[in-house]
Amino acid sequence: MLFVLLCSLFTGCSQKEGQITIGIGQFAEHGSLDNCREGFLAGLKEAGYVEGENLKVLYDNAQADGGMAAQIANEYVSKKVDLICSIATPMAQSAFGAAKNSDIPIIFTAVTDPVLAELAKEDKTPSGNITGTSDKLPVKEQLEMIRAILPDAKKIGILYSTSEINSVSAIEEYKAAAADYGFEIVIKGITAAADIPLAADSLLESVDCISNLTDSTVVSSLPIILSKAANKNTPVFGSEVEQVKIGCLAAMGLDYYDLGIQTGKMAAKVLKGEAKAADLSFETIEAAAFYGNTAVADNLGINLPDNLVSSAKEMFSEITE
Repeated sequence: MLFVLLCSLFTGCSQKEGQITIGIGQFAEHGSLDNCREGFLAGLKEAGYVEGENLKVLYDNAQADGGMAAQIANEYVSKKVDLICSIATPMAQSAFGAAKNSDIPIIFTAVTDPVLAELAKEDKTPSGNITGTSDKLPVKEQLEMIRAILPDAKKIGILYSTSEINSVSAIEEYKAAAADYGFEIVIKGITAAADIPLAADSLLESVDCISNLTDSTVVSSLPIILSKAANKNTPVFGSEVEQVKIGCLAAMGLDYYDLGIQTGKMAAKVLKGEAKAADLSFETIEAAAFYGNTAVADNLGINLPDNLVSSAKEMFSEITE
C-alpha cells in the first residue's frame, strides 16, 4: 500500500510509453493465493505482457482485512489503472464496488461462487465489467477421499468466516452431499482470525476430522489449527496443495498456479482489446487432483490407501514450516 501512495506523490514512478499498468489486490497472505498471483503473471507473460518491460504491476495485500481491501480497490480506481486483478472473493467484491462508475475492467480469481457473490449471473455471464476464474471446490471428490482414508469417521468439522460468502456456499454443498458418504458436517463460524484458537478447540472436541476450505481468513491461520489438531491426533484435510505441504493429511484439490495462468490469459484478451470483461463468462477449473503427506500420515498412524497414493499428482514426505 505504501508503494501505491508514494507513486501518487512522486513522478519517479511515471509510466513508460506504451506500458500497461495493472493493480493486483490480494485479500490474504497464504500459499494458494500467492500461487494464483504468480500464475496470473505467468499467464500474462505467455500472452506477451512482461513485468518490467511493457507491464507495470501495483501489488497490495489486504491481510484478510475487508476495510483494507476496499482501500486498495479505491486506490487503484483513483490511479486509473488499465485493469484490476482481484484475488479471492472479498477482494473481488471490493474491486467491483469501487470500479462501478469507471471503465476499468476487473478480472477475479479464487472466487468460489461468483454467482452468490453477485459478480456473475446464473448463466456465468458477468454482472458488469468483471469476469475471471472460479476455484469451486470438488466437494464430492473430497468427501469420497475422506471416506476412503477414514472408513469409521462420522463427523467432519469445518471452520469458516461468516463474512466470506464463498465459504457459506461451500458449506451448503458439503451439507447437501455429506449423508451420501455417511458423514455429518459440524460447522464453527468466526468473525475474525483472533477467534480461531477457541473455535478450533471447540470444534476438535466433537469431530473425527477437519476439512479445510479455501476460506482466506482460516487458511491464513492454518498453522494454529494444525497444531491444535495434532495435539488431539485429529486429521486435517486441505483443499489444495499448499495446505498439504504445511501439514494437512491430504487434499482432493485444485492447482492454484494453473488457475492463475488461466486467469492471466483472460486478462490478456481484455488488455489486447480482443474481448471485453463484460462479455466474457467466468471460467472454472474442473479437474481435481489428489495430494498427500506421508509425514503427517505417519504422525497420525494412518495408512493412505494405495490407490490414492498411486494416483496422486504430488506426494510430500515432510512438513514444511
